[in-house]
Amino acid sequence: MPHREPQEHHHIPTATAHSARRRFLLRLQDETFAGSLLLGAALLALLWANSPWRESYQALAGLEVGPAALHLDLSLSTWAADGLLAIFFFVVGLELKTEFVTGSLRKLDEALLPMLAAVLGMAVPALIYVAVQTATGSGAVDGWAIPTATDIAFAVALLGIFGRGLPPALRVFLLTLAVVDDLLAITVIAVFYTEEISLLHLLASLALIALFGFLVQRRVLHWWLLVPLAVVAWVFMHESGVHATVAGVLLGMTVPARLRRGDPAQLTHVFVERVQPISAGFALPVFAFFAAGVSVIDSGGVSEILGDPITIGVVAGLVLGKVLGIWGGVALLVRTTRLRLGHGVDLSDLLGVAMLAGIGFTVSLLIAELSFGATAEGDHAKFAVIVGSVISAALGGITLRARARVRVRGRGARVAHLEG
Repeated sequence: MPHREPQEHHHIPTATAHSARRRFLLRLQDETFAGSLLLGAALLALLWANSPWRESYQALAGLEVGPAALHLDLSLSTWAADGLLAIFFFVVGLELKTEFVTGSLRKLDEALLPMLAAVLGMAVPALIYVAVQTATGSGAVDGWAIPTATDIAFAVALLGIFGRGLPPALRVFLLTLAVVDDLLAITVIAVFYTEEISLLHLLASLALIALFGFLVQRRVLHWWLLVPLAVVAWVFMHESGVHATVAGVLLGMTVPARLRRGDPAQLTHVFVERVQPISAGFALPVFAFFAAGVSVIDSGGVSEILGDPITIGVVAGLVLGKVLGIWGGVALLVRTTRLRLGHGVDLSDLLGVAMLAGIGFTVSLLIAELSFGATAEGDHAKFAVIVGSVISAALGGITLRARARVRVRGRGARVAHLEG
């Protein structure tokens, strides 16, 4: 009897720790919690970068680690943007594969309207940004793609919070739009932000990605084999000159999405379940921490940043461009073509969703870094992404809540009429 007490005392913390870890991993599947974690990391970086200790933040972001022989002696901020963000894009690739094979993009007739909305939702913000730069003569047109992205995690999370009472098909519309937006954003990064390509390295990366796909198609799923293979494919993609995150997307899209005999679940779902916690709980917050640390003090103050044509173009693109492109585009298409929203969704419901699509954040911050690098223009662009995303989130949330209340009142009135 005397010996049992220490044994029980020894095992309780282990069980408690295991239970707490499991609860945390489950919470990371919740888009609202994951979005809050991401926002918290960005806020911490913004506060630190504008504190009296901001030099220590810059020193940390610029600290170089990695083997120089492989040209991988990169700063921590670069590792976050090129390395950790590849994990996020791997999850994006898995989601794209699922949507194209078994999801909302499988039937073209149903997916065509949100797909066109995504294209217009990228084109109009880009045009607005370029128009601002042209009108002011800033010469900063390289940042045209910054306001084109939509942060799917934030947008879907806020729709879930503020859109209760609205048709479920609205979430499907937003998911389809955001997935296509991600695909187009990846294409933009690969095509427009690649200066010089090493064909040999690119072919080596593609060969390893094909081998990765061959193995997962054959259900060879040993992590000790797939993870090193993916890392080496990433290294070759990085050396090729194409942005290394593209390797993550391609790797994700090789995973089979169809359920085969003997499979407990779709492999894309299995991979998402295992990798999503790493992406949401580590990769994205660390990226946000290094990307969002804009020193407003060293950039001339808030008034100077807000008066910069880059800031005006990015904010206008996210806040106005997304609404004009998505909501305005859909309104025009349903009036001039045979395309229809359907499933109980109307244009009034879509307005709030179009506003939420202005939350650029993750991919917009990445494109801002690719467009201007570690310069004052880059800092202004990143600050604009944060401002534009916050405004879009606030306007979208208010609009969705107001529309949901109208919907609920309308249903209540119909029920009362029928009972009367």
